[in-house]
Amino acid sequence: MGSLLIGVLGCSLVLAVSGFYSARDDVVELNPSNFNKEVVQSDSLWLIEFYAPWCGHCQSLTADWKKAATALKGIVKVGAVDADQHKSLGSQYGVRGFPTIKIFGANKNKPDDFQGGRTSQAIVEGAMTALRSLVKERLSGKSGGSDYSRQSGGGGGGGGSTKDVVELTDDNFDRLVMEGDAVWLVEFFAPWCGHCKSLEPEWAAAASAVQEQTKGKVRLGAVDATIHQGVSSRYGVRGFPTIKVFRKGEEPEDYQGGRSRGDIIARALDLFSDNAVPPELMEILSEDSLKTCVDSQLCVIAVLPHILDTGASGRKSYLEVVMKMADKYKKKMWGWLWTEGGAQMELENALGIGGFGYPAMAAINARKMKYALLKGSFSDSGIHEFLRDLSMGRGSTSTVGEGAWPKITTVAPWDGKDGELPAEEEYDLSDVDLDDVFEKTEL
Repeated sequence: MGSLLIGVLGCSLVLAVSGFYSARDDVVELNPSNFNKEVVQSDSLWLIEFYAPWCGHCQSLTADWKKAATALKGIVKVGAVDADQHKSLGSQYGVRGFPTIKIFGANKNKPDDFQGGRTSQAIVEGAMTALRSLVKERLSGKSGGSDYSRQSGGGGGGGGSTKDVVELTDDNFDRLVMEGDAVWLVEFFAPWCGHCKSLEPEWAAAASAVQEQTKGKVRLGAVDATIHQGVSSRYGVRGFPTIKVFRKGEEPEDYQGGRSRGDIIARALDLFSDNAVPPELMEILSEDSLKTCVDSQLCVIAVLPHILDTGASGRKSYLEVVMKMADKYKKKMWGWLWTEGGAQMELENALGIGGFGYPAMAAINARKMKYALLKGSFSDSGIHEFLRDLSMGRGSTSTVGEGAWPKITTVAPWDGKDGELPAEEEYDLSDVDLDDVFEKTEL
């Protein structure tokens, strides 16, 4: 009987110690099941105590914590986490001793340590100071959220800005990734993860480069897996960072590349190349035809022999060579144009093509207004060697004309047929006295 009584009392003591807060209190009991919804996804300011039931200082704090929660009701949320039972939450926010009090303000993923006293009065004063700081930040236009979302309106990518990293959520993931036409590289991260923090500037810089080089055909996104657990669990994310490749209509695959910006960009361009259609080879018909050059890093212009010199079959053979090269270099996002020899003489003169005969080829950097000429054969191997050298920064260049685009003549498009010789003018010789002509010739 005595041992049974001791056992019952022991259980009662344990329950009494572990039951710091109840539904009657204004302190919200938090755990891994409700923490994200109640705290991380909330716009409210939170003061949260991480405690252990066996901790004497935690037991002493309980009354003041309840009193402060009542005083702050409707103004600041006050919560408590049994970090001895829910060790994952404590570990996530760097809790190493008890009690630990943290302020979850503008950026819920990076709470601040509470530095005030442990009386109800000091707790309330600390909460109000934090609240004033939060309001001030909001007035200045700053916002919370993940590292990616906080910087989503920033500047260029080379220094680690995240403006081109798309913040993906449970709500927008299917619409943007699964239903869109772009290929996606998606990072699933946790704000407290050290490897994720190391990856962030590399991911951001790669996102900007990939956005520019693929014209948005390949995108980089990021999911805060501690908040958006629905989409993260759907794709089996169990560690951080996890990177997956998403292509429309296909099952996602794990990213297998390196974690530097160069590695990420290279993989993204490979994905773009695999899914890209060859660029269009356009005939130069007017000034508008040069827009593709202005918008491209490099513009390749082929000048083909006159249709009377090659016929339709010969011209098509030359165009096939150029289109094959356009397909080979499609991930470069270059512009590809062609014209008939003699149709755009001012352009030919500006590119120094006159002395080389036809067919000829020039590659133009429209930003620098520099060009290089194909010196080898107009063939698969000759053009490939020419373009490969340019890609690697080799080869001599010259300035286009006077450093500006020459005048482009408006011409009719080739109809795909053989050329026709111009009809010779017919003369009526019925009234001509041939004898008189011959006499004058003899003289």
